[in-house]
Amino acid sequence: MRRIACLTVLLVLATPVCAEPFTAEHLVMIDRIGAPAVSPDGSTVVYPVRHTDLEADKGRYDLWISPVAGGDARRLTTHEANDTSPAWSPDGRHILFLSNRGDLTQVWRLPTDGGEAQPVTDLPLDIATFRIAPTGDRLVVSLSVYLDCDDLTCTVERTAAQEDSKVTARQYDRLFMRHWDYWLDERRSQLFSIALDDDGIAHDIDDSSPVRVTLLDADVPSRVWGGNEEYAISPDGETLFFAARLRDAGEPMSTNFDIYSASLQKPGRPKNLTDENEASDTAPVVSPDGRYLAYKAMSRPGFESDQYQVVLHDLRSGRKETLTENWDRSPSAIAFTPDSRSILMAAQDVGHRTLWRLGIDGGGPIKLVGGGTVGSFDAAGDRIVYAMNSLTSPYELYAFDNDSGDSRKITDVASRTLTGVEMGDYEQFSFEGAAGATVYGFVVKPAGFKRGETYPVAFLIHGGPQGSFSNNFHYRWNPQTYAGQGFAAVMIDFHGSTGYGQAFTDSISGDWGGKPLEDLKLGLDAALEQFDFLDDDRVCALGASYGGYMINWIASQWPDRFRCLVNHDGVFDNRSMYYTTEELWFPEWEHGGPYYRNPEGHEKHNPALYVDQWQTPMLVIHGELDYRVPVTQGIAAFTALQRQGIESRFLYFPDENHWVLKPHNSMHWHEQVNSWLHKYLGE
Repeated sequence: MRRIACLTVLLVLATPVCAEPFTAEHLVMIDRIGAPAVSPDGSTVVYPVRHTDLEADKGRYDLWISPVAGGDARRLTTHEANDTSPAWSPDGRHILFLSNRGDLTQVWRLPTDGGEAQPVTDLPLDIATFRIAPTGDRLVVSLSVYLDCDDLTCTVERTAAQEDSKVTARQYDRLFMRHWDYWLDERRSQLFSIALDDDGIAHDIDDSSPVRVTLLDADVPSRVWGGNEEYAISPDGETLFFAARLRDAGEPMSTNFDIYSASLQKPGRPKNLTDENEASDTAPVVSPDGRYLAYKAMSRPGFESDQYQVVLHDLRSGRKETLTENWDRSPSAIAFTPDSRSILMAAQDVGHRTLWRLGIDGGGPIKLVGGGTVGSFDAAGDRIVYAMNSLTSPYELYAFDNDSGDSRKITDVASRTLTGVEMGDYEQFSFEGAAGATVYGFVVKPAGFKRGETYPVAFLIHGGPQGSFSNNFHYRWNPQTYAGQGFAAVMIDFHGSTGYGQAFTDSISGDWGGKPLEDLKLGLDAALEQFDFLDDDRVCALGASYGGYMINWIASQWPDRFRCLVNHDGVFDNRSMYYTTEELWFPEWEHGGPYYRNPEGHEKHNPALYVDQWQTPMLVIHGELDYRVPVTQGIAAFTALQRQGIESRFLYFPDENHWVLKPHNSMHWHEQVNSWLHKYLGE
């Protein structure tokens, strides 16, 4: 159902101008900016742009380039292949990138003064990530290999033999049989060093010349989304620093990543630099002057949502110093400034993700950019280029000038697909939540909002549970898709949400159905009281993952509040969830240990125990490839509904994981959800 909102503007004559409300089709078709890479002289930025190919039912990527000082963007690549992960050669003469232009993904390069792309590598395996050494004479690439193979051909032949075998069975002797959406095998992601000739090309590579540097039984970068932010090369090109968690029997219960160093010239057994810390150490970055290594470190083993501290390791003296002990925020990304005197950090902060500068001499942190969600960033010269979005805008690139302290927008990618599209305005609000704490939320007005009218409410509940909807343009749970349907969206950052201090984040562990539910109740009441355009009688609640768990919990603990419920990939039964999920550190931390040692902790807020109190119509959605919250959790919830005669529907995606990613599936997801809401929220 699509509505057209008409506004009147004053021209020579009063002319009605119709703005199209934002829909799932717009969400799917938006061109999306990737991480920026700034040229060594700071004048130019290159970045990938994702364009949706509906016919192929997937996204495809090209590289674009823009002057940092402002000016027209220029498309660099137009190949039908995917061109991603751009990086500059140290001399600024070439842009390196990953491309699957051949049969395999390899490193390619483009001359900045014009010319055709040419391959830098020609390996028999796909390259997943890469970095070029600051000296320009070496690449570090990640490849998936068998650890007992002496060369790459061995991995190629063994993989082909397994794929051709009539026997499809696999055997496992320990946990982590599967992760996220795929079954694991004996291959490991490892980092290899490749020498470049004077022209910057890996010429005459024989099968043994890529030298494996990460001589550990570990995945480097890590599964599932680890990238080249998990490793760094020293300015002299001599040393590789990387984060790794050993792949042993304890891995499914462990968050213990360590920072290692290894020689790129004479690879040997890597040295563990953080062996004293049994929690996570990751994201190593080296100062441009080569003196310091900085990285993010947690302090509590087994807790994936612990606060990250920034640790500074003096590579000359060996001394380590925690720079953020008195700062109650958790940085998601860090990088040195070009002068080696400060560290840039992005961190969630009261419903936003902001950019900060931290002096290594103890100065700061100082907030540089706020009021939205800062994503990737890069710095060169006196400028910082960063990506930022908000509830009304997808990512665009901005340049922050250190001298003036001002930011300026340097791209306008989204306008190509959003011209003439109306977004709903938003407002952040606060209220007194559980235990007297100040809790925050957002309200998004419907498209075509008119004062004096009331609107039905889509009450969105975020996952994590240590997460936040925040001031963020989301590509799966975007409140603008509901605003475009004529609904107002309300989102509460309940106890357990991130960006409000670590104590607030910690408060949900062991209390999944307690304070968070109280915050949701108080938050909805506060929104209804503060915003008179919200219709308190027409409200549906929706959530995914932990949000889906909360939908199952609400069904019994708040059964008469909502006209309908939507549960996407939600936990239904804490006991079966523990015994079938893959990352066991998560339920063991959240519910106080393994189920067999502390069943009371898991059963304390278990939705499966209270299905006899369910009464609200529920749409249940699940993906077959979701190994985090297995599909049987959704089937069980649907069984409980159907067996009791409660109006319900099961929407099943055989080819999606914890998320719905394929464009056509995403649009169908929104069609089904919106249809469910219209059915119960109509007048």
